[in-house]
Amino acid sequence: MAAKTLTLDVMRHNETLLSVLEPGDLIEFPRGMYSHWAVYIGNEEVVHLSGDENDGINAGMEASHFLTISGQRFGKALVKVENFWEVVEGTKAMKNNAKDKKYNPLPKAEIVKNALARIGRVGYNVLFDNCEHFATWCRYGLNKSEQVDTFLTGLSVLGAIGATAGILYGLSRSGQKEKGEKA
Repeated sequence: MAAKTLTLDVMRHNETLLSVLEPGDLIEFPRGMYSHWAVYIGNEEVVHLSGDENDGINAGMEASHFLTISGQRFGKALVKVENFWEVVEGTKAMKNNAKDKKYNPLPKAEIVKNALARIGRVGYNVLFDNCEHFATWCRYGLNKSEQVDTFLTGLSVLGAIGATAGILYGLSRSGQKEKGEKA
């Protein structure tokens, strides 16, 4: 993946971030509509679940790659060690161990060991096994993605609103029909 040009502001931000990161910290890389996640292992290196051949797991999101078919996993994902600067892609990365408030993190050495143990080609599923699931599993032993939880909650709310609107529309049409029959 080609590194994007970093502005001085972004470069300084990320240099400051690197100076405070410790092995086992989770790094969030904002990518617009979603964030990419990695585990910091030291020496400016991260381990992350990344797409192979820009298959929609990375910044090249295409509708055809967004969801799996019948729950089948993409076989094009890799867990790999990469230099932080190759992954940052011109964004202001963030240390994000916010889940520490809900879950107990594993010891730092175990987090790094978990990340390194998964190196190689793996399957991918945007809803059940994405880069945030991977990073969260490494740190907490839990396969969780708050991005997916938020997305699914939003879909549920939209579905409920749509169903309510449909019911109300049907009731109003029924009421109009009854008025027309009485007249």
